[in-house]
Amino acid sequence: MTTLLDALRQTSRVDCDTLDSNVAHELGPFVDCTSNQAIAFSEISRPLAGEPLLHHDALIREAIQSARGALKDLQGSATFEEFVVQILMVKLQLLIVPNVTGYVHIQTNPKLSYSTNGTISDAYRIVNIFKHLAPDFDEKRVCIKIPATWEGLQACRTLEMKGIATLATTMFCMEQAALAAEAQCTYIAPYVNELKVHFEAGHSFRTQVLAASLTSVDEVMQLAGIQHVTISPNLLNELAAADLSTWNGTLGEYFAQGPAKKSWETKDYNALVRDESSWRMAFTRSGFGTSEGKIIQAINYFADFQDKLEGLVKQHAG
Repeated sequence: MTTLLDALRQTSRVDCDTLDSNVAHELGPFVDCTSNQAIAFSEISRPLAGEPLLHHDALIREAIQSARGALKDLQGSATFEEFVVQILMVKLQLLIVPNVTGYVHIQTNPKLSYSTNGTISDAYRIVNIFKHLAPDFDEKRVCIKIPATWEGLQACRTLEMKGIATLATTMFCMEQAALAAEAQCTYIAPYVNELKVHFEAGHSFRTQVLAASLTSVDEVMQLAGIQHVTISPNLLNELAAADLSTWNGTLGEYFAQGPAKKSWETKDYNALVRDESSWRMAFTRSGFGTSEGKIIQAINYFADFQDKLEGLVKQHAG
């Protein structure tokens, strides 16, 4: 039986949006593995079946021990809890590495979304944790997810110049996409139905599109043909169980509709991305303020889960 997941893999690079190594093992291999603070908390707080412990209780304690010992010189300006959270996210990604052929993605602390220097330091710390925990792992396969604020995208620019791959996330409009492309981000992750853009098809940007925040099988299959698509475990299981021959939808329907009316060609973004004040005003006015409102909501959402992760660390650190 040819499944919907099989068909999707023939047209797009399929990534897993999870930190559950069982999913990657059972349904992989995948190209990339994406994550964020919400995904990390969901995995780290997963209970151990039949036991009054968490599934990753030992991993949490190992991370705390590493932060106090072998890795303590990497802490820098991060609080102890922030540092342990990063170590945990790296450890979870290293469990998935055997079933991923491309990048493993870790998101910077969302509370640094409006600090270029803070985000850069956070990114370097993540890469250095990988180096120390897995010396044989190619650090070039680490991709840093960064919210697409002005400050975040300037951090992406600096990191890309230093050879560190970046993904611009929480992206809702062309103003963000244009600045991310100009900053030479490796990926942009537009939230589905918020953005329709093909960089390599008609423009000289190397930035790839990675579709995120998918909510249904139909939505996934409509995006067949996009460069990358990252999919949650529930949808991956549905796709792996669905027979292509009985599916009534149209593969790649989203892109068959053609470019959005307000496409790249209808507006000059080249000057806009070079002037901070102009870009900020354009972003504020995008969608009559809805784009800026959405990124504020997204940053709040991820910051809440950052707090939950730090709280979990405090409980275990004693």
